[in-house]
Amino acid sequence: MGIARLLAKGWIIFCLFAGAHAVRLALLQGLPLNSSLPGIAICALLFAAMGLLFVGGFGVSAAHAGGAPWRGRFQLHHLIPGFNESVFLLFVALSFMNQAFVAPANIDLGVAGKLENAIYFVVPGQRALVYSLEACTMDGGRIFGAAFAWLLAIIYLASTASRLKLQAGLIRLEAGDRPQALGPTLRAFLFGIVAVVGIQFLFVGSAYPWLNCSAFADITGALLIGLAPLMLAYLIVAALASLMASAPEK
Repeated sequence: MGIARLLAKGWIIFCLFAGAHAVRLALLQGLPLNSSLPGIAICALLFAAMGLLFVGGFGVSAAHAGGAPWRGRFQLHHLIPGFNESVFLLFVALSFMNQAFVAPANIDLGVAGKLENAIYFVVPGQRALVYSLEACTMDGGRIFGAAFAWLLAIIYLASTASRLKLQAGLIRLEAGDRPQALGPTLRAFLFGIVAVVGIQFLFVGSAYPWLNCSAFADITGALLIGLAPLMLAYLIVAALASLMASAPEK
């Protein structure tokens, strides 16, 4: 998987997830949908276009470096998500639905408490989030939303582990047909660096004490709680697949 496509997919999901939460927060504040939706949609589209413009420039420069024209490299099937991408999109949708509709109404449910305790034991970042929310005297289903997102991220990592060799083989084939400016080794190194930073900030929980209480009440907190664990899992899978693709075939 090329860096340009990974950035494009991640940025689109980021903008859609943030836009959906912006609509949810507007409805919770009592704003009518017909007045809030157009402004939120325009902002989301502008942010998406801004990111895709940057990613597109990176992709075009890589195409010139690889000697292959961009139009020749682009194929319609590149827009169709594969199995891993489809599972990831499903999990992102489930995480949003849980944040928006399930978690706020099931704070005291026994099943929710058991899941929270399990993730609290496994994920250090969950403990850091709980401490930060307790200091802000704030929950509103956020702890359960974070626990559910981490559960989905763990399931996604486990489900893709058996297909890493297949994904690495696809990366090798793609690199042979479409030479890129960054080889699999350098790409795996860059993905790995970002993944290590993400693990430190999210899984270990170093980012949560830096946030003000107001951040947990707006889109920033919703993104960190519901989307960031899944994005981290997707990045780890991409790093591992690129690392396996950089190894010589046996």
